[in-house]
Amino acid sequence: MPGPMLRNFLQISIVHVMNGVEFRHVSFGHNRRTRILDDFTLSVAAGDVLTLVGASGAGKTTVLKLVNRLLLPDAGEILVAGRDTREWDPIRLRRSVGYVIQEVGLFPQLTVAGNIAVVPRLERWPEERTAARVQELLELIGLTPAEYAVRWPDELSGGQRQRVGVARALAIDPPILLMDEPFGALDPVTRRQLQLEFRRIQTALRKTVILVTHDMAEAMALGDRVGVMEAGRLIWCGPPQAILDCEDPFVRRLVEASTPLPPAEAGRA
Repeated sequence: MPGPMLRNFLQISIVHVMNGVEFRHVSFGHNRRTRILDDFTLSVAAGDVLTLVGASGAGKTTVLKLVNRLLLPDAGEILVAGRDTREWDPIRLRRSVGYVIQEVGLFPQLTVAGNIAVVPRLERWPEERTAARVQELLELIGLTPAEYAVRWPDELSGGQRQRVGVARALAIDPPILLMDEPFGALDPVTRRQLQLEFRRIQTALRKTVILVTHDMAEAMALGDRVGVMEAGRLIWCGPPQAILDCEDPFVRRLVEASTPLPPAEAGRA
């Protein structure tokens, strides 16, 4: 029998694998001539945040859609919690993976509380449990339940709607969270506030997160690792600070594009 330390290590290792996401030599395209992903290999450890950056059309959103089986690969394997997505029931898989998009997509006919409660009700949670979860999540995202639970989406600011979108994605406590440009449509001040809020929530919950962004500065600020995609391939992946030393020309351009422009010279037209 293994000793206590070894048993603990094995338990941690099992949880680490089971809540992670792994791509193994994945290819995907809408037809035989167009490859969106080409021999794509990537792993995201349980509890880590991976931020994906790259030019438009690089395949970043396709990666997210493959994780929750909105798409199926042409070749290779995608493992979610240690299980190939082809083996998952699609509904069960999608309810195990929270999804946050830039447009938020709140249901206009439902209140804030109703939006957050959508999946718990689909899961047939008792109303008392659902109501308690809604209150817990509103407190987590910094919106006072008594004030915001009964509001309608069109009564919220863009930042508040985005917060509710995050709460809805977390409603049944999925181990994995996918975020597609979640702060991209917000003004700089609100965006910064929600980035800080995201870091606070992640510190508390330790979800496995794949976050897609066009903003290298955001990717470096939020990610435990940053992945850079180009033409359907992962061309670099590592800790945020290590990217500053990368010599790949495409990666260098992305890094330099995130650096503020120098101030204009005095008197310059």
